[in-house]
This record gives sequence, C-alpha cells and structure tokens, in this order.
Amino acid sequence: MADDDSVDALLALLNSTPVTDGVAEDLMADPAHAADLARRFGGQGTTSEVRELARARDGLQEAVRTGTVGDELDQILHDVAQAPSPLTPDGLRWRLAGPAATLPAARAIITWSELAADKPGRLRPCGNPDCRRFLIDRSKGNTARWCSMATCGNRMKARRHYSRQQARETT
Repeated sequence: MADDDSVDALLALLNSTPVTDGVAEDLMADPAHAADLARRFGGQGTTSEVRELARARDGLQEAVRTGTVGDELDQILHDVAQAPSPLTPDGLRWRLAGPAATLPAARAIITWSELAADKPGRLRPCGNPDCRRFLIDRSKGNTARWCSMATCGNRMKARRHYSRQQARETT
C-alpha cells in the first residue's frame, strides 16, 4: 500500500497543471518546483527525471479523468523492475531498478496503481468543470466532490444558487 508521503506527492504531481483565473498553468515549467517533485519521488531533480515525470503526469491525469491508460505509462515502465531487498525485522521491502531518469516517474505510476487498487474510486478529478485539479476522497462516505471546498466547492454552490434565483425570477 502506498504511504501518505507518496500519495501526497502523487496528488501534487497531478495538480501541477491548475487553471488560475481561466488560464491553464504548468507548474513543472518552474525548474525548482519540478526538481522538488522529482525529489519527492526519490530522484535527484535532474532535467531528464523531470521530463519523464511530466510524461507520467500527463498519462496519469488522462487515466484518472477517463479511466483509459495510454501507452506512455507502459513506455516509462518498460525497463523498470522491482526486486525484493533483503528481509529485515520490519518485513519485506522492494527496490526499484532501471534507468535513473525513469525511476521517479515509475514511483509515481506505482503509487497511482497502489492507490487505485487499495482505494478504488477515491482518486478523481474535481467536480468543477472549470478546474483541472484532482482530489483524493478521504471521507467515510466517499462523497467529496471538489479539490477544495473553499474555492471550487463555494464556486459551484454559488453557481447553483444563482441559477435557482434566475429560474425563480423568470417564472
């Protein structure tokens, strides 16, 4: 099962293409931000790691939005393998091996896969159609709809209220 740090890093990666004031951004265009994301997945923050991580992000966003997994994720994982490390009193640990540039992206894909298996349906896009962020629903009833109640939740509620008011005024 993916640990909380890995899941938080995955969410940060998926949410690195927000829409601000109607304009789509790519936070990975900032080298410092992109390098930090690569380091959160165990990398060094190199340009090649960032490039592969951006490819993984795009594929993972598509997979979460549509339920369709594209070839780019398989391509990233092509030369990557997991092997058991020696057993310790804490149990079994896995070691990831492969081209250094792909390992952070591979860890992101593995985290997504573990999250999808362990908590199906909990990772999803924000319910606001104008938002490009994602959320991990940690609520007991699996009913969260927005990436943030303070922003998207309030906007959507305000839109519904305005629509109801307009409908009442026209009738």
